[in-house]
Amino acid sequence: MQQHLILASGSPRRKELLENVHVPFEVVISDVEEVVDPLLAPPDIVMSLAEQKAAAVAERFTESFVLGADTVVVYKDEILGKPANTEEAKQMLAKLSGNTHQVLTGVAILFQEEKIVFYEQTDVTFWPISEEEIEDYIDTEEPMDKAGSYGIQELGSLFVKEIKGDYFSVVGLPVARTIRELKKAGFSLK
Repeated sequence: MQQHLILASGSPRRKELLENVHVPFEVVISDVEEVVDPLLAPPDIVMSLAEQKAAAVAERFTESFVLGADTVVVYKDEILGKPANTEEAKQMLAKLSGNTHQVLTGVAILFQEEKIVFYEQTDVTFWPISEEEIEDYIDTEEPMDKAGSYGIQELGSLFVKEIKGDYFSVVGLPVARTIRELKKAGFSLK
């Protein structure tokens, strides 16, 4: 029987990362209403959200491997999600300026009775960013659909002084570990 992998995410970045490693898959966007216990620690939150997304799709595709993921930016124990507006984007970028923050990506792989859930943490340090640089960046509209108000793979890369951890996890999916975990779950790349 041909194995089937579903990416339960509408993220174009996650889709591109899987395409780059030639894994055959299809996208089925999870329509789950994300519910988070505010008392959970950030790693538990990203793993819970990834599992919720995967589970919503796995219910409909019981013979497929389903991959869900969620990424958050954390600064001083505060989760910085996608900005609601330009003012919020400015505030987030000002917080991150000249500081180190964490990017956590939770991943869930579900296949029948098999369930693998994990997260990767990457520390990202920004150069100091001037108000003008922040304004110019926000004018591009790039920050508006990204956790923490920046995309490391695009113009946001101009702010990054150093990273410690998996770069691809910051983009949205720790590809190497995800592939290893898929294999553990019984998925064949051939």
